[in-house]
Amino acid sequence: MNQLIEKFGDRLAVLAFPCNQFGHQENTTHEELLNSLKHVRPGNNFEPKMEMFSKVDVNGSTTHNVFKVLKETLPLPVDDATSFMADPSCIIWSPVTRADIAWNFEKFLVDTDGKPVKRFSKKFPTKDLDSHIASLLE
Repeated sequence: MNQLIEKFGDRLAVLAFPCNQFGHQENTTHEELLNSLKHVRPGNNFEPKMEMFSKVDVNGSTTHNVFKVLKETLPLPVDDATSFMADPSCIIWSPVTRADIAWNFEKFLVDTDGKPVKRFSKKFPTKDLDSHIASLLE
């Protein structure tokens, strides 16, 4: 993501919302998460250039309002409409819907007017967002 931010500069804003609903992978405080990024994964003094928010729920009855709107507008990823969680025993929220985010690193592309335009699965390579972002900024 940092590379995309560097390429597009202030024409691109990236908002990151950590979530602990997927295998409890973000079972840390906000400060611990930032330290983990810097020193462990990816490490090497990595510092995210995106806006990092506190943890939120993206599915279930406690879904953050941002994700309610995103999922209502874009119920399925454009690159893999059939993707969902491989192991249903990992689902820890209720109610479960088809529009639920399947795992960390799903990506939403929102235009300059705040309208959600595309949703990408976790499998979609971040670097491949380049052309989608460029076409929105034309």
